[in-house]
Amino acid sequence: MHPMDSTEIHLVYDPECPVCEAYCRMIRIREVAGVLRLVNARDAGEIMDEITAKGFDIDEGMVLRVGNALYYGADAIHVLSLMSNRSGVFNRLTYWIFRSKGLSAVLYPLFRFFRNLLLKLLRKSRINNLRLPRREKF
Repeated sequence: MHPMDSTEIHLVYDPECPVCEAYCRMIRIREVAGVLRLVNARDAGEIMDEITAKGFDIDEGMVLRVGNALYYGADAIHVLSLMSNRSGVFNRLTYWIFRSKGLSAVLYPLFRFFRNLLLKLLRKSRINNLRLPRREKF
């Protein structure tokens, strides 16, 4: 495996979540920010080991790795919005919603609540990277 290029940005998310999948497929970052790589949180690997070691519950928030820095949940969405290229309605909208760290901190839990409700209705299994008891399903 080659060392990570410093211009690579990794977005770790659950592709079994239709909302997360749509968001991750639509977000675009500015070329000067780097190259965005989508990482399936259900696949074992170095990034998931790092996320678990930090104590981040991937079922409760996506993770953005920029260089050696990890951003989790609302912080990940906030940082990603600042890197976005703002082309198209979706990218402009996410920039305006999440460019504020305070607003991101308020809105992210609300969006997560509805996401978790959707995953419960779809009977999706959790990733449970922290191996918490009785956390197999949403």
